[in-house]
Amino acid sequence: MTIKRRDFLRKAGTGAAGVAALGACGGGEGAEVAATQGGGLSGPRVNWRLATSFPPSLDLLHGAGVRVAQRVEELTGGLFTMRVYAAGEIVPGLQVMDAVMQGTVQCGVSPGYYYIGKNPALAFDTAIPFGLSTRQQYSWMMHGGGLELLNAIYADFGVISFPCNSTGGQMGGWFREPVNSLSELAGLRFRIPGIGGEIMARLGVTVQNLQASEIYPALERGAIDATEWVGPYDDEKLGLYQVAKNYYYPGWWEPGVTMGLLISMEAYNELPPAYQQILQSVCGETFADRLAAYDNANPLALQRLVRDHGVTVREYSRDIMDAAWRESNAYLEEQSAADETFRRVYESYKAFRDVQWSYAGGNELSYQNSAFNRV
Repeated sequence: MTIKRRDFLRKAGTGAAGVAALGACGGGEGAEVAATQGGGLSGPRVNWRLATSFPPSLDLLHGAGVRVAQRVEELTGGLFTMRVYAAGEIVPGLQVMDAVMQGTVQCGVSPGYYYIGKNPALAFDTAIPFGLSTRQQYSWMMHGGGLELLNAIYADFGVISFPCNSTGGQMGGWFREPVNSLSELAGLRFRIPGIGGEIMARLGVTVQNLQASEIYPALERGAIDATEWVGPYDDEKLGLYQVAKNYYYPGWWEPGVTMGLLISMEAYNELPPAYQQILQSVCGETFADRLAAYDNANPLALQRLVRDHGVTVREYSRDIMDAAWRESNAYLEEQSAADETFRRVYESYKAFRDVQWSYAGGNELSYQNSAFNRV
């Protein structure tokens, strides 16, 4: 089943062969055809390499790749296996997409916004400032046409993607010293990737983009003054509280984060149709599993950070939020005017966001405002 570049998403969900048909599918030259005992799943043996952008210590982030590999192997009876590599074992964490493009690995778990240098619109594959919540983002991707638009971009690089991980809404970062106003951001050295970094630069921040393993040493030796990473659970694991005690919210640049399994289109095309369907299904269930795991882990971790580690949780000031809103919208409009691909994705995203916010700002926000602050 060969998927051509921009036909990928339209065809990927249609015409999937039944499991029994796998035995008739070609597995490429020299492919070994095998069958599970009892007349079950049959098909070629496939062995892939999967890289993630994260160290094993970040068990929910790196673990998304581990879970994908385990479930694919289970559901194919051991016929389709993936060896998982952490950041730095094959390529650095910020180069996973490059490894997929070059065929060094067949797939990888990595946020799309790491690669906005290739195409700025890839930021929409992860999060944009003042964007959709996680539920809304996933809905846009899976039912609002978002994934089709994004995969049309990935296709230019010989890559396709399925959402397979989510951290939920992220926090606003760690600062050595409190930042009480917009003027106090000026000149700060802040680790922050994606469009969030572009907006912080407009607010006077000196922006750096570091992978996970580089963040703590940079903060400890004073090479950076502040950093954002994910949220309480992962940030605690990185030990950021040991150097910076001021933990800010909201993470307005990443209100609902998704990341995909970036797959070599060539490798994907070589899979039998049922293997493709299994891979898609596993990505979907892994996405739901990771989001549920973060929703469980983050509140408990935040309690520990405050209670056991002396962290002070602070809210960004109104003038910072207002300036960030203004500059975020200006940036998105400027990019849309300059780049037709970016405009096409942004128009879809914005139209979806307007409807979602109108709905969520009524019933759901009313409930949250009434109930959440009673605890």
